[in-house]
Amino acid sequence: MVSAGPEPMRIPRILIAAAASGGGKTTVATGLMAALRRAGHPVAPFKVGPDYIDPGYHSLAAGRPGRNLDSVMCGPDLMAPLLAHGFLAPATTAQTSAQTRASSSAVSGEAPGSAELAVVEGVMGLFDGRLGDGAGSSAEIARLTSTPVVLVVDASHASLTHAAVVAGLAGFDPRVRVAGVILNRVGSARHGAEIRRGVDRLGIPVLGEIPRDKDIFVPSRHLGLVPAAERDASAAQVGALARLIADHVDLDAVLAVARRAPDLAVHPWDPAAALRGSAAWGSLEEARRRGGAESPLIAIAGGRAFTFRYAETTELLEAAGCRVVEVDPLTDAALPEGVAGLYLGGGFPEMHADQLAANRSLHESIRSHVAAGMPVVAECAGLLMLCRTLDGHPMTGVLDLQAEMRPRLTMGYRDAVADSDTLLAGAGERVIGHEFHRTGVSAVDPTGDRESGPSTPAWSFAMPDGSTRLEGVSSDPAGIGRSTVHASYLHLHWAGQPACAARFAAEAWRCSSSAPQPSGIGETAPPRPADPRPSPAAEPEPRDRAVEPDLLHHGDRDVAAGLVDLAVNVRVDHTPRWLVTAITDTSSRWQTYPDAEPARLALAAHHRVDPAVVLPTSGGAEAFALVARALHPSRAVVVHPQFTEPEAALCAAGHRVDRVLLDPADQFRLHPEEIPGDADLVMVGNPTNPTGVLHPAEILDRLRAPGRVLVVDEAFMDATDGAQSLIGPRMDQLLVLRSLTKTFGLAGIRAGYVLGDPALVSRLAAQQPPWSVSTPAIAAMIACCSPAATAHRRDLVEALPAARQDLVARLRAQGLTVIDSESPFVLVDTSSVDPHRSIREELAARGLAVRRGETFPGLGPTWIRLAVRDPDIHARLADALADISAGRTSRPHPDHLDKEIR
Repeated sequence: MVSAGPEPMRIPRILIAAAASGGGKTTVATGLMAALRRAGHPVAPFKVGPDYIDPGYHSLAAGRPGRNLDSVMCGPDLMAPLLAHGFLAPATTAQTSAQTRASSSAVSGEAPGSAELAVVEGVMGLFDGRLGDGAGSSAEIARLTSTPVVLVVDASHASLTHAAVVAGLAGFDPRVRVAGVILNRVGSARHGAEIRRGVDRLGIPVLGEIPRDKDIFVPSRHLGLVPAAERDASAAQVGALARLIADHVDLDAVLAVARRAPDLAVHPWDPAAALRGSAAWGSLEEARRRGGAESPLIAIAGGRAFTFRYAETTELLEAAGCRVVEVDPLTDAALPEGVAGLYLGGGFPEMHADQLAANRSLHESIRSHVAAGMPVVAECAGLLMLCRTLDGHPMTGVLDLQAEMRPRLTMGYRDAVADSDTLLAGAGERVIGHEFHRTGVSAVDPTGDRESGPSTPAWSFAMPDGSTRLEGVSSDPAGIGRSTVHASYLHLHWAGQPACAARFAAEAWRCSSSAPQPSGIGETAPPRPADPRPSPAAEPEPRDRAVEPDLLHHGDRDVAAGLVDLAVNVRVDHTPRWLVTAITDTSSRWQTYPDAEPARLALAAHHRVDPAVVLPTSGGAEAFALVARALHPSRAVVVHPQFTEPEAALCAAGHRVDRVLLDPADQFRLHPEEIPGDADLVMVGNPTNPTGVLHPAEILDRLRAPGRVLVVDEAFMDATDGAQSLIGPRMDQLLVLRSLTKTFGLAGIRAGYVLGDPALVSRLAAQQPPWSVSTPAIAAMIACCSPAATAHRRDLVEALPAARQDLVARLRAQGLTVIDSESPFVLVDTSSVDPHRSIREELAARGLAVRRGETFPGLGPTWIRLAVRDPDIHARLADALADISAGRTSRPHPDHLDKEIR
């Protein structure tokens, strides 16, 4: 049995810190991320604390979402799991948006999902955190994650004294390891050498010296820095930072420091698990059961005016079964069709008040959806968007509030409690959030007679001076008897408050049950009209179109009592004894509902991936059905011949399916150019059933394209060395389906799983019925990750080539065409025996069951699929084939007799 405890994770990492604010942490951290990426070392970027602005630059530099490590809002125990999650997460997510796309012009990119190290930018001075206990400081994050610290030393105004400061910082807390120094704003070579002389005495390496350059720094404005998404020159500036750092910092030495970071024994944070562990999980599950099959669509404000949100917000909503789409309040005329929830995060709407005010059609769209009961979460800038006016500019008017700029900056962590039930919290529930704003709001109508419906404060703050402050608005504008609008200045990190995400998603599920739903994969495009003309790439030959294959036919229907089974691809006669024991040992738990989480963790550990990319399923067939229900392609393509269940599932879900038929004369090889360019869902097997062809991973990688989901059925990959599997760090827009049936003899247990893009996996999970994976199947999955299972796989892989060659040699000796196979079965063309019809019934008459070929699109009745068995059975098959061939040569074919009679 595999332990569910965390296995050590290798995460090379550093934390960039300084003695005080203003020393160049953001300059160095951002430039270092960009320079490392340009040098071919992809970076997972992080920022200590709640700040949104620096992560915007990090996204530009690293090409993946900048993430926050805030131990105050999320709790100390989540720091290492969130670091591990961000390190493993794919580069391409909804959060990257325009910032990441802009970086392509400044920094050369890499394959998404292939992070090599993590770079964490600290906050303020190394030990500065919350007053009184230092919580949330850079030092605390370094300690909680065992991350080595690289100090940025502002070399201005002193020389050797800086070494003394480094000595003090390095020795202040022995639990925090200062592993390197980067000198910033160095005045001259002599200036830098003098500081180095002192630092060298400490045994701490100086990794680089950056000269003074007044033109390189990010200008300070508004709340501290210019948001990256607001600056036209941001991408070029990041490119300049990359060149500066590459010229003056020893990147190899930085990498060496990062690689010496100790392994972390940690389970990566998982949004689905966080939701399941939250107080609102039951409410979400109930809403999903009642909400219908279609996932609710949630619009999240983006664009230049709404740049503030945490990447985990989107991930939690998707894990809750929601589809997420970004809307730009500056340019979009209306909310998407079928929207069931709106998240208005933070940003600087006051900088774009004129343009926001001019978008009257969007205002009306928001008001009408809110009046109909659509749930809305609005934080800070979102609160301003819901007001009647912002500095005199008309806003949506959802709330009878007016907002205006004020002279003082309000900032700080807040302990908040919900005094009554709200959209985000139950009465009495506490959260910790963060305020950061220069605006204030006041009631338009102090009498409280508001058109916006009954309302109460969103939160009650416990202030540092001991006082209590009521803040924000929780309202029921639709009059449905519960809060559907939650507007507040408080920013929340939902990874630390997953119940908030669960509550919002639950209300979206309730709203979606009566809302029209859009179509399209990952966006809200209108349905594409059906084209009655088949695509050229999918045009079948006339002979294949004559009789439509029976897509629901499977090999077990070709087997009958008394026949030797060459039809079914289960590779063992008996389930291994150790596996039977693992399954039956769970019998004492069969009376309780199953929990698939241990199986998910075991499978993730087996494949060395984040648990967020894994979904256990009730066999591979359920996985195909989940794909068909969760995705909404405008053009789905299935590569044939292959297992027919994917196409059958798509058809059952109402999707149009185009076929790409591979050529038997070309050994059924796959050529990426044969796939229609507008296909947004492509499904292919590897190794392919029934052909046995193992497509090279680089060929399948060429099928990946923007806006396209690639689904690869790897049910038979365990029969190979696994080198051509697509399971790995780059899982964006990819789903890989695996089955344990064939290798371990588990057809009756139904044990399979999906690995892929966490957002897509979450959408599949939202379509999965509760408890679909049984307790015996869960036990089987865990056991199939054990050392005994590894040895079992290895034995089968080593034995297969000789057994397969024995079968192929005997078949070819009979003059039959056999497709080259890397699988535990072979595809055979028997037209040399009978060019007109199948010999399957004649083989059955001789005691042998084979898999018919005509139910696979692209094959005809002369094709059969044969499972690899032992030499005795192969010899019996060869004798039967010889007997059938001899009978064909001794008498006229029945078709010929029929013609002679006529």
